[in-house]
Amino acid sequence: MPTYDYLCGNCGHKFEQFQSMTAKLLRKCPECKKMQLKRLIGAGSGVIFKGSGFYETDYRSKDYKDAQKKEKEKREKKDTKAKDETKKSKPDKKAKSTPKPNSK
Repeated sequence: MPTYDYLCGNCGHKFEQFQSMTAKLLRKCPECKKMQLKRLIGAGSGVIFKGSGFYETDYRSKDYKDAQKKEKEKREKKDTKAKDETKKSKPDKKAKSTPKPNSK
């Protein structure tokens, strides 16, 4: 249940009231007893996580996770291809050179 701010237009009394969203608006000021009460538009409050174990990455969307997975696979494929090209460009150390025949 939210907390609402109220302001009296007659006496200027300002207070907070904890009430359900479906409850009727308060109209009568608790201080001056006049029917001049207005509910103020507040910023509201956000969800507050207290304690350890809450990380922003715990609640990622499925689309975000799928995109990250594709990006990771793409990087791994690129790294594997680069390693293969590096192996091909290096001369094989085990290969023996053929001796040149002596010409007489």
